[in-house]
Amino acid sequence: MIIRERAIKYGDNVDTDVIIPARYLNTTEDRELASHCFEGLDKDFKEKVKERKIIVAGYNFGCGSSREHAPLSIKTSGVKAVIAASFARIFFRNSINIGLPVMSSSEAAGFIQDGDDLEVDLSSGQIKDITQDKVFNVNPLPEFIQGIIKSGGYINFTRENLKK
Repeated sequence: MIIRERAIKYGDNVDTDVIIPARYLNTTEDRELASHCFEGLDKDFKEKVKERKIIVAGYNFGCGSSREHAPLSIKTSGVKAVIAASFARIFFRNSINIGLPVMSSSEAAGFIQDGDDLEVDLSSGQIKDITQDKVFNVNPLPEFIQGIIKSGGYINFTRENLKK
């Protein structure tokens, strides 16, 4: 699976409370979650995500509460993948469970600039910064995890496999 989009860059310790504030946890409506994604961190996110669909962030992305709403709001806002120096483990797992591609690379996250054109190959683990002509190789996600992401999340993956 190859994703080619532009980057939206954030720093370290982006927690789930700024990804989707707690006051919106009473909904699972996709449009509602998407409309409030990052509203406390980046007032221009809704405009940025129309043209840039890969989030690149620093260390400990998704720390804080273990709410599935955080990766869900990111995915439903139109983001195609998240690259970070590191992830909070529960956020990483929740992202996979809902089918949001995530890759960890401190080197790539530190190098990529806001607005850079990127190409992410989930199968090979390659991240290309096309703007700056730089390639980063990371360990690809296991095939099982890639299958979950390709299916759009764990529930769809399970349904597909029950049919076999």
